[in-house]
Amino acid sequence: MAHDDRAEEVAAWLSRAGQDLQAAGVVVAVTPPLLSDAAFHCQQAVEKSLKAFLTRHDHPFRKTHDIGELGVACVAYDPSLEDLVRPAAPFTEYVWRFRYPGDVFEPDRVEVEEALQLARAIVDAITAGVG
Repeated sequence: MAHDDRAEEVAAWLSRAGQDLQAAGVVVAVTPPLLSDAAFHCQQAVEKSLKAFLTRHDHPFRKTHDIGELGVACVAYDPSLEDLVRPAAPFTEYVWRFRYPGDVFEPDRVEVEEALQLARAIVDAITAGVG
């Protein structure tokens, strides 16, 4: 992939990650808060920022929502990311755990607020150009 094309793709991933952060912030702030939706958007923001990082390094990745898998690939390029991405690995479950009918399980507000804080830190680190 040409450098200019790669830069555009990185920017597109980061833009989407920013939109997911914004959505998480909005839905956690409404009354009543939409905590399961906020958790989902936190996962999406992290996933997309990690994919931006891998794209920046021209590292191919499969279609996956697995934060652990993506995080391991990112840490291979920049070990300083490990302290951020390791605690975000459980976010992978946010893609499906609260999204489908069946056993209704809602995350608690503290969990979601902590997830949003970590998601923001990861997106900020990737946007700042670590690695």
